[in-house]
Amino acid sequence: MSGAIGVAQRRLEGGDKASGRTAYAADVRLSGALHAEFVTSPYAHARVTSVDSSAAQAMPGVVGVFTADDIGTLGLLAKGEVFYAGQPVAVVVADDRRAAADAAEAVRVRYERLPAIVDPRLALRADAAKVLPDELRSQRADAGAHGADAAQHASSARVNVCGESHFARGNIDEGMRLADVVVAQRYRIPALYQGYLEPHASVAVPDSDSLTIYTTTQGQFAVREEVCSMLGLPEHRVRVVAMTVGGGFGAKFVKLEPVVAALALRTGQPVRMVLSRSTDFLQSRPGTFAEIDVRIGARSDGTLTALQADLLMDAGAQEDGTVGIAAMMLGSTYRVPHLLVDGVEVLTHKTPTGAYRAPGAPQAFFALESAMDELARKLGQDPFEFRLRSAVQKGDPRANGAPWARIGLLEVLETARSHPFWQERKKGEDEGYGVAAGGWPSGTEPAAAACRINGDGSITVQVGSVDITGTNTTFAQIAAEVFGVGTNAVAVKAGDTDTAPYSGSSGGSKITFTVGSAVLQAAQDARQQVLEMAAQELEASASDLDMSDGRVFVRGAPSRSVNVADLARRTTAYGGTAAPLVGRGRIAIKRGAPGFAAHVARVRVDRRTGEVQPIGYLAVQDVGRTINPMAVEGQIRGGVAQSIGRALGEEMRWGDSGQLLSASFLDYALPRASDVPPIEVALVEVPSEQGPFGAKGVGEPPAVPGAAAVVNAVADATGARVRELPLRPEAVLRAMSGEGQ
Repeated sequence: MSGAIGVAQRRLEGGDKASGRTAYAADVRLSGALHAEFVTSPYAHARVTSVDSSAAQAMPGVVGVFTADDIGTLGLLAKGEVFYAGQPVAVVVADDRRAAADAAEAVRVRYERLPAIVDPRLALRADAAKVLPDELRSQRADAGAHGADAAQHASSARVNVCGESHFARGNIDEGMRLADVVVAQRYRIPALYQGYLEPHASVAVPDSDSLTIYTTTQGQFAVREEVCSMLGLPEHRVRVVAMTVGGGFGAKFVKLEPVVAALALRTGQPVRMVLSRSTDFLQSRPGTFAEIDVRIGARSDGTLTALQADLLMDAGAQEDGTVGIAAMMLGSTYRVPHLLVDGVEVLTHKTPTGAYRAPGAPQAFFALESAMDELARKLGQDPFEFRLRSAVQKGDPRANGAPWARIGLLEVLETARSHPFWQERKKGEDEGYGVAAGGWPSGTEPAAAACRINGDGSITVQVGSVDITGTNTTFAQIAAEVFGVGTNAVAVKAGDTDTAPYSGSSGGSKITFTVGSAVLQAAQDARQQVLEMAAQELEASASDLDMSDGRVFVRGAPSRSVNVADLARRTTAYGGTAAPLVGRGRIAIKRGAPGFAAHVARVRVDRRTGEVQPIGYLAVQDVGRTINPMAVEGQIRGGVAQSIGRALGEEMRWGDSGQLLSASFLDYALPRASDVPPIEVALVEVPSEQGPFGAKGVGEPPAVPGAAAVVNAVADATGARVRELPLRPEAVLRAMSGEGQ
């Protein structure tokens, strides 16, 4: 073995990104390409009575104006009625982007305004009008693409409920009677924009009997499936090329591709669409709003007796799929004999929500970990000791009764508790420390990979996954470890849907876990082929051979060896007598590898203004096995930064009539570099039972506990509790004055 695993490696694509050589979807510029621009509704709910495109059609460079009657709804264009402000009503196609934008302004749409349901609690009422007609229900749910193991169904008689979850064991009333202390509170988290640098962009190119789509997506095979389903095309006629993604965080699965594909087929020319930032805000499928009531009881010794939670999640104007994950994780993290968790997801006339890094988990753990902190304080117990007493471990039942696989919740809590950041903590004036845990159940999806030995002995790994977080570098390390070489001897090629082996979408912390497992299998297959070929050359058993530094040698007699390159040349030369060396990996992992994290935030609160400033942070995470420490720590630091944004400023806000009030970065407060404190990272390795070398996905867990850790730190600093995000200064001041406590 080469020792490639556990060694920090710079990302293979990092140089091109840093130097500006990387091409994104918006950089695809083809001769004769047309440009598309949406005409969007200014109203959250309205009937479209007419669309007059005559003025736009007469403008120079305009090729056409298309509505749902022309190309179908494709899950995006409104047909006769709009259900959220910003929903596309028509699409203009012109010779260039400016002409398309000008023509879109010239399209005259007449609307009959209808009542809009913006408050999810009003949408739940028995007498509420339907937000969506039945034929528009049960559309794609981006959160489901994360592949998380969660139970959800939609069987409610309430017209706007699109998803429900119910978990129960024991008797909740009896559990509460057994408690010496009970905390019962409501917690709220707003919808959040993913804040990626690159807005949505896609280009579709028609050919005589096929179609090629260049797009910014987290899952090229998902795009192909959706486009073919919507347009009635066989999959072998549609090729999807996943371009480098300028940030996704769950928002970039399938968006513009069906529309540009339909327009390209209709016009017979390439069609390009790049959303403006304001349009991207309106159509982004943001992270879900949640309002969660938690009632939790414990005995005086800290033993939990009962946990009850009611979750309300706002899906906007399309089904989402987040409530099942949230309800499952909220009821599965601590051992409690009496449990009752009910969750509903409702439709409203707002921007449809979707996946945002660990969809549902940050919402669930903000409520759960805030309530746990409140309970620990009422009992006068150490926050770590209190959590460790009830933390689940392998074999404990989840909310649905199924046992946990091997997990590292205990280990991350113990590591955080013993870390100098906590043990040597010093609280200055108006400073506090907050503790929170969180986790992610892990996604699964079938995957395949190939591994080829080239004529010079170098190695090429072929995958179909989209590299957003440096996973291709991880794959190179996996193959290098198997062959006992450096990563410079390995190339990883991510093909398109015509050339690559199948992979699921990059989301749910599953690519290293699933595709990485397929890469490991393919590399091991290719290695065995090399050993069997060398065995004939060295007149030895393949089981007696080993491989390192490009050589195969007899174990115990290293002088008896042959170069891998010499063997490989026999498989690629004209007249060669040996079959090519190509390994394959095919996997369908049925059980995920859950990941847990424990965070500690240190904050300072200005008692005059209510402003909260994070001044230190510890993030501890179980990663299974660290393949690339640099990439893993980068993922964790990024998750912490997003958590701080969630805690301190980020919020999508709608007016009473359904207009988005935070539709630009002038109105949406992403965290600045100065808002993010120094972050200490500690990695815990509780190997998974199925991942490559024991590795787990690491992308989701670091974005989960942070908001609760910051809020708990504010409570430690001030004695005041804020239960709604973001932590606005005025809310902190009200809490310190005793309002709402």
